[in-house]
Amino acid sequence: MPGGRLTQQERRQIELGVADGLAYAEIARALDRPTSTVTREVMRNGGPTAYRADLAHRATERRAHRRRQPAPRGAEAPAQAHGRDSEAVREYEEVFATVFMQSGLPRMTARVLAGLYTTDTGSLTASELAGRLQISPASVSKAIAFLESQGLIRRERDERRRERYVVDDDVLYQSTMASARATAHLGDVARQGVAILGPHTPAATRLENIARFVTFISESIARAADQAREVLHTKPEGASDGAPRPRSDQPGSDRG
Repeated sequence: MPGGRLTQQERRQIELGVADGLAYAEIARALDRPTSTVTREVMRNGGPTAYRADLAHRATERRAHRRRQPAPRGAEAPAQAHGRDSEAVREYEEVFATVFMQSGLPRMTARVLAGLYTTDTGSLTASELAGRLQISPASVSKAIAFLESQGLIRRERDERRRERYVVDDDVLYQSTMASARATAHLGDVARQGVAILGPHTPAATRLENIARFVTFISESIARAADQAREVLHTKPEGASDGAPRPRSDQPGSDRG
């Protein structure tokens, strides 16, 4: 029914169409839907490279369920800065969290990370996160522990000695470098197997190829991260927004 909500089957057809590289208008014609419906569906649920029908359907059900529930007394949605549309921001955070989930993060952890990235300050306390996401402090604590273990956030204390959880350009850089080091470690371990299995044997040759491949990848990632940090995160001359300048105190040898 063109005027009703998308069904799960229609979403699967959209997923297949996007995967096949079809234009949104072509997908919409096959469904007898407006092109705008398909475009909005894809963009609010991960975009063309990450759209998944089942995840999109569950996200839509959650939004509908939340709208049906009466808001707790005295729990109004916080006013958005810069004249932002609160509902649009909330929906975007869900899209962002869905992308993190597709990359392997647990749902609650993905929501916490998306919530941090979409704040202007880039930092929140545990109580602020719990209130913002309407989740329990225990859920926040578990998500924070995982994110910190992966180098995706860092802790700092504010002037009131409260712990704040922070995401910024440097956190993303450090996380990327940690990933490059982990990849390089795989190459080191593969090379150990070459000597054990015997040079020029089929198994040793396979491991040597793995080692060469991941070493090349890890060095490329580290090099690209250094270049991006230097070029993309450098403020123009005369900028006075109080943002920290990129640090240059970490040599390339840090990439392991």
